[in-house]
Amino acid sequence: MSSGNDGRELAEGYLGGLLESLGLGVHYSRAERDALFYRDAAGAEVAVLDLVGGYGSTIVGHNHPEIVRYAKQLLDQGVPVHAQFSRHPYANDLAGRLNTILHREFGTTEAYSALFANSGAEAVEIAMKHAEFDRVAKLTALTAEIGRGVEAARAAIDRGAVVAVDEAYHRLGVAAGVSPGAAPEAVVAAIVRVNGERATAAPIFLAPEGSFHGKLVGSVQLTHNAGFREPFRSMAAQCRFVPVHEPEALAKAVESARTTLFDLVVAAGGVRVVERDLPVIAAFILEPVQGEAGIRPFDRETAQRIQRVCAAVDCPIIVDEVQSGMGRTGAFFASSHLGLRGDYYTLAKSLGGGLAKAALTLIRDSRYHREFELAHSSTFAKDAFSTLIAGRVVDLLEADDGALYRLAAERGERLTAMLRTLQDEFGTVVEDVRGAGLMIGLEFRDRSDSPSGIIAEQSRAGLLGYLLSGYLLRVHAIRVLPTASATNTLRIEPSVYVTDDDIALLEKGLRGLLVVLREHDGAALLPAA
Repeated sequence: MSSGNDGRELAEGYLGGLLESLGLGVHYSRAERDALFYRDAAGAEVAVLDLVGGYGSTIVGHNHPEIVRYAKQLLDQGVPVHAQFSRHPYANDLAGRLNTILHREFGTTEAYSALFANSGAEAVEIAMKHAEFDRVAKLTALTAEIGRGVEAARAAIDRGAVVAVDEAYHRLGVAAGVSPGAAPEAVVAAIVRVNGERATAAPIFLAPEGSFHGKLVGSVQLTHNAGFREPFRSMAAQCRFVPVHEPEALAKAVESARTTLFDLVVAAGGVRVVERDLPVIAAFILEPVQGEAGIRPFDRETAQRIQRVCAAVDCPIIVDEVQSGMGRTGAFFASSHLGLRGDYYTLAKSLGGGLAKAALTLIRDSRYHREFELAHSSTFAKDAFSTLIAGRVVDLLEADDGALYRLAAERGERLTAMLRTLQDEFGTVVEDVRGAGLMIGLEFRDRSDSPSGIIAEQSRAGLLGYLLSGYLLRVHAIRVLPTASATNTLRIEPSVYVTDDDIALLEKGLRGLLVVLREHDGAALLPAA
């Protein structure tokens, strides 16, 4: 049957052309463990060491035999994918197992309810929506309480009570143009008017500089990279990005966002204007290890400072574990290394075992609004196939008292030690090696002043990391890719089953690449014409 495209690339054709120009336009036909396979021009199968790992989606490797067997079993059983608005006991089982892990790693007993999704970005959007749902509920309760206070003050004024002129009164005057001699009725009217204007203000989200939380309409606003975010700025709630490693930065950001509503209280026979904090910050969101910013782990001190500042103003914390979770850092939740307890946790990627599209958001009971379950839904979320697969992945990670967590930590240490040896040897080329467990970044020094026009031009265009990835793929059959917002950093995110031979192959390939960069041999990086 004719494809109907007249030879044109209609499926993301621009991206396909870019991949070809960088030597990354390969069609993979098979996957296994930490390997992808393609056919060369002669039809022979070629193995590639895959260290991208689906951007952190393959903690148990490609096509894990047990996961594949279980998937076939489920399909042979004919488990329903489309049985929405019915009971899903397997989803409750998975939520229970995740609660057990969360309680163990964070030392809490509070339950977390689970809402299901298909992708990490969607899980983030669930957290955003629920946080706003919670904020609006608090705002509604506050405005109702103020309404009662205003009515009580009106009654007192009718009985002859006088409105006290004090600092809060003067701030109301600045906001509404009320003079100190204004009639009490004018004060009441000003409060109603100012509160009405302020209460409709859009919510604010806070996030660290460098954050990446997806590219959907809401989640892209939490992504620091302006190239991803700015074209869609007018479509969703805005985010303020904070240099959280500066000790006072978050507290200052919270204070700068502070807005109040005015209230009236009756006391000692008079009426006073008071101010009540308006809940304007919907949530603070962070990744325990910033993935697309160049694999940058948070330190415990910064994480604890964030926890304290947010707790002081009742600002919920969304912990995005989409890439860092599922055992990749040596614990199920990377944030557990930091003692950072979230009000929300998002999970995806490896939750599906590299096979299913599975994601979810965990929400602590003390914040959870059960009626939200009717305000959010997703056609493919919580289906039997993906949820049961996710449960089996969790079982694999938890087996043998968490043996895979220990393996992730050990393999990560082995990889990091090798990379730091290369850093010591090629210090003029390698800027840094950092990460946690099997989430590692290799950062190259800026090469925009290289005597090689090819290297300098690609550096200035922000494409050097992709060019280096193309070289490693073409010459050494190694698949790595740069992080999205720090393209001088190559991500290394293999499965827990990465072998010493795999690590040796990576070392050999990187050594060859580093020699090319040290010698400014730009021509060697280009695909053959």
